[in-house]
Amino acid sequence: MRKWISESSNYGKLMLLVGLLVAVPLAVIPYYPDESVYIPSFLIPSLAAIALGLTVCIFAPQAERLATEWQSPLQRGSLPVVLVWGFAFFAGAIPFTIGGQLSFMLALFESVSGWTTTGLTVVDVTATPHVFLFHRAFMQYCGGLGFIIMIAMLVQGKQNMNLYNAEGHPDRIMPSLKKTSRIIVSLYSCFLVIGTLVYRLFGMELFDALCHTMSALSTAGFTTKAGSIGYYESMLIEMATVILMLVGSTNFSILLLLVKRKFRKVLKVSEVRFMLGLLALFVPLVAFSLMGRMGLGFGESLMHSLFGIVTAFTTSGYSTMDYALWPSFALGLFMILMIVGGSAGSTAGGVKLLRAYLLIRMVKENFRNKLSPARRVTTPVYHRAQGKTLIDNALMKDTVGFIACYMGVLIVGTLLLSLTSDCSLFDAMFEFTSAFGTVGVSNGLTNAAAPAGSLLVLMIGMILGRLEVFIVFIGIFSGLHLLSNRLQKTEG
Repeated sequence: MRKWISESSNYGKLMLLVGLLVAVPLAVIPYYPDESVYIPSFLIPSLAAIALGLTVCIFAPQAERLATEWQSPLQRGSLPVVLVWGFAFFAGAIPFTIGGQLSFMLALFESVSGWTTTGLTVVDVTATPHVFLFHRAFMQYCGGLGFIIMIAMLVQGKQNMNLYNAEGHPDRIMPSLKKTSRIIVSLYSCFLVIGTLVYRLFGMELFDALCHTMSALSTAGFTTKAGSIGYYESMLIEMATVILMLVGSTNFSILLLLVKRKFRKVLKVSEVRFMLGLLALFVPLVAFSLMGRMGLGFGESLMHSLFGIVTAFTTSGYSTMDYALWPSFALGLFMILMIVGGSAGSTAGGVKLLRAYLLIRMVKENFRNKLSPARRVTTPVYHRAQGKTLIDNALMKDTVGFIACYMGVLIVGTLLLSLTSDCSLFDAMFEFTSAFGTVGVSNGLTNAAAPAGSLLVLMIGMILGRLEVFIVFIGIFSGLHLLSNRLQKTEG
């Protein structure tokens, strides 16, 4: 049986996983028996996905192997990743539609926002049943982990490493992928338990504590309260949320060092130093800006500033106040950090701290070379959790290429959103930056009455942001190439 599962189609295994995950919210029903009417809303798409996955597992393996012989390892991984995420978007949307909560377009938007850990929402949380609130938070929790990690933890497969790399996981913590996946899931689960208990200790109800912990760890931002974290008016809950957001936006390799209490190694990591530098610079700037504009005291301004800045660069999307009230200077800094994002290999979106750090290092080295003798030779390095790493030409090309592509998509998305929403360029840029960086903070453009074109632009931005642009493009290219080959064989 185990051998059959291992040799089955990657597409089929991933469909099976999605089907099982869609059914998990049914575990909430015994605690809210009045919501048993919604059991078919989850059972129908779950069973349909499982049945489809089993069918693909049985009939597709040989065809799949033949179809990927011409592809590079990255192409072999990208196409299944793109397709399974697309499958998950539709599977996650169906419960909202069957349950009569949302139209299909709005349900699809909510599902995409959930799985991609964005947090932009069209749901009225005050009128939404608990089972659907849990469904939203659980999608974010699983989307933060990634489907490939969950599959690799349970089932061995020849293509798992290709899939793992394609889903945006740059590091292997342990020698084997299976052990790496188990370590990551174990860390994630431990933090989930600890976060839920801490929230409960600080006064949250158990259901809210669980949902907020899942969203904070996945740096997502779906909440069960209309006022987000600000609803509770508790500094302890705010500080707990800040810590959970930082944990979620930190590379799993660094988290493992923290668990092993290797604090000196953690402080040597370039990403960590860069993050601490950003906090030290941006928090006071925003705090003084809030004091001047809103007349807040220093302590209150500092707390709102810290929470907002951490929300921005961890791409979490939680709030303690209405960000629309912030002065333009503070919002500008907020937007910069939304673009930067969290650590590479974490649940956060954005360009990533490491790429931003490397870009600054490249500019610095370029400037230094222009002022230095022609014969000067340098070997720039940066520190990862695994140790020193050379900043070579290949790394520099990858960094510059990704950032250039990211900014290009950001510009195009902003223009399209301003066109479809008929809003100012600044509002469009803020909203699309939030979607593309999987942040989830809205200036009001995202709502149930938003034009379908705007929702579509934002969904595309969320998908590109979560799967990191190149993977989506490579996956689409691979699919089109495969389809073209099939058509040529058919005509021949």
